[in-house]
Amino acid sequence: MTEATLIDGKAYAQTVRGRVAQAVTALKDRHALTPGLAVVLVGEDPASQVYVRNKNKATLEAGMQGFEHRLSAETTEGDLLKLVAQLNEDPRVNGILVQLPLPKQIDEAAVIAAIHPDKDVDGFHVINAGRLWTGGAGTVPCTPLGCLHLIRHHLGADGLSGKKALVVGRSNIVGKPMAGLLLNESCTVTVAHSRTADLAAECRQADILVAAVGRPNFIKGDWIKPGATVIDVGINRMDAGEGKTKLVGDVEFATASTVAGGITPVPGGVGPMTIAMLLYNTVRATCLQAGVPVPEELDA
Repeated sequence: MTEATLIDGKAYAQTVRGRVAQAVTALKDRHALTPGLAVVLVGEDPASQVYVRNKNKATLEAGMQGFEHRLSAETTEGDLLKLVAQLNEDPRVNGILVQLPLPKQIDEAAVIAAIHPDKDVDGFHVINAGRLWTGGAGTVPCTPLGCLHLIRHHLGADGLSGKKALVVGRSNIVGKPMAGLLLNESCTVTVAHSRTADLAAECRQADILVAAVGRPNFIKGDWIKPGATVIDVGINRMDAGEGKTKLVGDVEFATASTVAGGITPVPGGVGPMTIAMLLYNTVRATCLQAGVPVPEELDA
């Protein structure tokens, strides 16, 4: 019995962030451009506070400008939309990220729709979703884009064409855009979910399996096709006894890692790639807005 190759997202994210920093330096040197990312946090959700702090730190480390806006949990939808409108018009800001979830009095869809599509570095705007599915140049949500980079890193740039890919999960944030990305790589794609009839049988046919269903250890090792590439997007907190908790994915790692050809761990797999892809998207957005070519250093 052989162990799967561990697809180390933490290490690869560092590689991507290094490329982003080189691309930022190139934009400054060649075009006197400094990418700027605005992050908006409404309320005091502890997890969101950690995410925002990490995003701002990574932005500055990459040599970009960071603009942080912290608003109270009582902020009205109207006030948030006014801020988004100001950021849309600010030439220093190339990317806008409004941290989700938002307080219940604010319509998330309305806020996402208010962000200019070219500054939507989260890739959630309906125009960017349409661009993905019609082959246009748009911004792709960070988590599925990070998954694609990890798959390419593991299989090689030409290693996806013709493969059977299964995406377990159908959210607008991960599942649907992931399917679009894999289709664009010439995979044969199936989208499944928790209500799929005989999900195990679907999994056993997949050369590439992306799990984003949000259920701990939901996909068992004996569901995995031998040699498959397994990307686990799930981050589930479980009781570890003695008042402690542990993070686990949607895939039962211990059993799946004895069957798969390559697998991402949780933590340390997809998670670190999300912030790396946010920075990556911000560089590309900056180039789009300025009408300059994307530095070759970004995808070196």
